[in-house]
Amino acid sequence: MKRVTGIGGIFFKSRDPERSRNWYRKHLGIENGKYGGTFEWRHAKDPDKKGFTAWSIFDEHTTYTEPSTKEFMVNYRVDDLEALLKELRKEGVEVVGEIEDLEYGKFGWILDPDGVKIELWEPNDEEYNKIKGETNMSE
Repeated sequence: MKRVTGIGGIFFKSRDPERSRNWYRKHLGIENGKYGGTFEWRHAKDPDKKGFTAWSIFDEHTTYTEPSTKEFMVNYRVDDLEALLKELRKEGVEVVGEIEDLEYGKFGWILDPDGVKIELWEPNDEEYNKIKGETNMSE
């Protein structure tokens, strides 16, 4: 069974998210709106198929990354979230919360040995493409 197939997103905390968003926009050219920024790319085996990597800054007091106390969270793309979580449970990995099934994919969470919360995403890229907003892609 495939496990992680790519990076789905990078999320980190900031004392002043708006200031940080503006800094990244001005100095690194990362466009980011209500839901952060999106990097669009093409699948290696099927260049007609789009994929996305999200990038977002959260307020330092967000509860989204709990129970982790870390300042960041990485989202990994997976092919079959339910099967992977089942296998990870068998391997003794701590699964956090319940699967969320949204129009743009399924989400699940685990903790690594250092207590970092990891988000696993079984994407529906066609639906994500409809809501993603601005993208950060080279011309």
